Amino acid sequence: MTKILNVSKLTKRYSSGTKELTVLDTISFSIDAGDTFAIVGPSGSGKTTLLGLCAGLDRVSEGEITLCGKPLSTLDEDGRAQLRNDKVGFIFQDFQLLPTLTALENVSVPLELRGDANANQVARELLEKVGLAKRHDHYPTQLSGGEQQRVALARAFSNAPEILFADEPTGNLDEETGEKVIKLLFDLNKEMGTTLVIVTHDLDLAAMNHKVLRLKGGKIVANETSVAS
Repeated sequence: MTKILNVSKLTKRYSSGTKELTVLDTISFSIDAGDTFAIVGPSGSGKTTLLGLCAGLDRVSEGEITLCGKPLSTLDEDGRAQLRNDKVGFIFQDFQLLPTLTALENVSVPLELRGDANANQVARELLEKVGLAKRHDHYPTQLSGGEQQRVALARAFSNAPEILFADEPTGNLDEETGEKVIKLLFDLNKEMGTTLVIVTHDLDLAAMNHKVLRLKGGKIVANETSVAS
């Protein structure tokens, strides 16, 4: 199968005063197109750092990441931003909706910036898919946490991404709401054929994915095929 993400001997270090801190140490794995992939581990294990590196939001200290066929080391900041714009979707724990925009605008503006002439129509259809057809004119402050995350889901899928990175997507939601959001996430993912990479503390959520990568202290301690596959 086509490898949509390939990580080879990735190491990430940060300088702290006169000391150098290794956050990720010689990480290697790959993800097939269409897979669902969970990254788990205790706080401080490097999960979110790894996600950001894989998405080209930061540069590695050593090693190579190839995302959607592009070695990230060969791209400058503009090139990485263009790759994300064309191929990548994001979902965050804290939703990251723009507070001055309505639900519809939060979904449609990224499409408009891409030059999509049907941005409004696509945004309305996506909001309908996530059950918010009657809430499109509401602002984030007028929406519950679960509703805000559903808007974020619609936005994340708006560019029909080849790969979607989700960082603790249920971290700010209660259990029942989180379960509904995850069902929507997996349903949309299956419908659109997207590759899904989830960072999570939730082992039940991790087990729903095809593969589970376990980190501890910045190193891989297990790379497992889940029963979900």
